[in-house]
Amino acid sequence: MSTSGKIEGVVDALRARDFKFVGRTFDGQLRFLGQLRCSESAHDCELQVDPQFIDIPSIQLLDLPASLGPITPHINSNGQLCYIAKGTIVLDIFDPVGQTLACIQRAEEVFDSILKGDMVADLEEEFYAYWDGIPCLVDVQDQQLGRQETLTVKSDGRLIVIVTDDTLRTAAKLKSLNLDIVDKKLLTYRVRTCAKPRPNLKADWPPKKISDLLAWQRQLDQRCRKKIEERLQQGLRTKAKGVLILIESPLLTYGFVVLFNREKTKKGKYVVKPANMHNSDVIPASVMHIDDHYMAQRNIPGMQTLAGKHIVLIGCGTIGGFLAEMLVKAGAGTSGGKLTLVDFETLSPQNIGRHRLGFPSLFVNKAVSLAGELRRGAPGATIRELPVDVRMAQLGKFDLIIDATGEESIGHWLCKQYLAKAAMLTVWIEGPGTAVRALIHTRADGACYRCLFEANRKGLLPSISGELPLLLAGQGCEDLYVPFPASVSVQAASLASEMVLAWINGVVSPTLRTKLIDTQFKLGTSDCDPPKMDSCPICSS
Repeated sequence: MSTSGKIEGVVDALRARDFKFVGRTFDGQLRFLGQLRCSESAHDCELQVDPQFIDIPSIQLLDLPASLGPITPHINSNGQLCYIAKGTIVLDIFDPVGQTLACIQRAEEVFDSILKGDMVADLEEEFYAYWDGIPCLVDVQDQQLGRQETLTVKSDGRLIVIVTDDTLRTAAKLKSLNLDIVDKKLLTYRVRTCAKPRPNLKADWPPKKISDLLAWQRQLDQRCRKKIEERLQQGLRTKAKGVLILIESPLLTYGFVVLFNREKTKKGKYVVKPANMHNSDVIPASVMHIDDHYMAQRNIPGMQTLAGKHIVLIGCGTIGGFLAEMLVKAGAGTSGGKLTLVDFETLSPQNIGRHRLGFPSLFVNKAVSLAGELRRGAPGATIRELPVDVRMAQLGKFDLIIDATGEESIGHWLCKQYLAKAAMLTVWIEGPGTAVRALIHTRADGACYRCLFEANRKGLLPSISGELPLLLAGQGCEDLYVPFPASVSVQAASLASEMVLAWINGVVSPTLRTKLIDTQFKLGTSDCDPPKMDSCPICSS
């Protein structure tokens, strides 16, 4: 059916629902007027439909009942109704009539629940829709409350407040954003509450004065209200023009700035009279976290990250380059932890086709260049590069060592040298990208990488059924290599990253994992926990 035919079908279907087509908006949306029918009432609304039927229809209520008050869950100040979270459904562009009517039905169900007062708790999730103010970036790693260090930067002519517990780390992040620190500081305090924030439905919102804010906090958490008032009193005793209060709640961090109404005395000093403090102005602050812990934790809620651990990565080549970036995104090198990169080789032109590094890193040591790339992406991470042969490296104490060299003899040497000192993960590619494998060793009775070599000699634990294909490319002895695309390297790095996250969260089984890449073959060994081999010269010694 043509687009015009689909539009005609939607117009006819909505006409049957008493929605009248009244034309198009300035951006081409189809505009209708009609009513949402709830269980006990009907309410006028405007419906806008995407003529391509990709975006969900928007619904604006035109006659909000006075009983709802100024703050209502899922309805903004313009009457726009949020009835479906974008991205949670897939609209069927081949059934525009059915999907449009289904959206209206969903909107009616949501609005009916709102009218019955069933969705007030949702205001906790929507809090920042009603608490919009000056931008405030938080780069705080520890949990210490009380006085905080504050920086102020200017971006596009506006001031942004930044709260930090490490000015050097934060300054590095700001430098990467091309933001300049200005010589203004704001007195800042951090408090904690047990209550999830929710707009006050019975008051003008957001609070305009300290008295309004304290009255709201009294309803949420009396202890927190007292602590806020104490911090404001402390601010009054200084020469600060205002105070920033950050409130750590179970759901999110929010804050506000108080600008004191100071009066000039006969001696020319500016003071705030105690009676006037509660009449001082309040400005909401929109808080956004830029701390490394938050960025690593956000996508794996409830799981432990790699923060605080010392991880050593041997090999910054085709697997190690991608793996190092994944480790940093999982928190490696943050909160007192460290990521050490070891590789003595330089990046050559023939490496670029399947390496994390690119042309600007040509003829530069891989560990050095990769560390620089990672620091640019994560200025707060502690990354150490060792551009030496691992057999000469001084690694110090560490929690996990990862062998991503793909060189079997180096893997055996690493087992002999470090197996008893910490957890060890080995990751490699089988054949010309036929499969990727990884083995983690954490227990004395588990197989090490050399054990797997011994098992393979006896025909045990193969990656695929049958012989691995042998494929070489290039010319001459010096230029021969095993060809496989960068996607295989990413698959190997992803497998290793998943196993590292599982390890930090106390899950190491199965210790040997294989991912088949070339589907022409069949998997030879299911993921398992192989025991150490008696013939292994490392484990049997």
